[in-house]
Amino acid sequence: MRLAQHMAVASTRVTAECIEATQFPELSQRYGVSAVPKIVINDRVEFEGALPEAQFLSAVLQAVEDGGVEPGSGEPGDSRPAER
Repeated sequence: MRLAQHMAVASTRVTAECIEATQFPELSQRYGVSAVPKIVINDRVEFEGALPEAQFLSAVLQAVEDGGVEPGSGEPGDSRPAER
């Protein structure tokens, strides 16, 4: 989560939210949280547990590339603001 927050600070195209699973059981159930941290990227790529930085960045790139949505398009699942 920490790396995601750093990425969000560095770029307006990235957002990061940290949600306490016990306080939001409906979100925990929706995303199948069984361990923490649970990372979900653009509702396309998800994993549990802490990953080394290189693997985390690879997962971010996979979410963008495999999603079929042009980054910054504003399409559903694209968390970045649309470019104008």
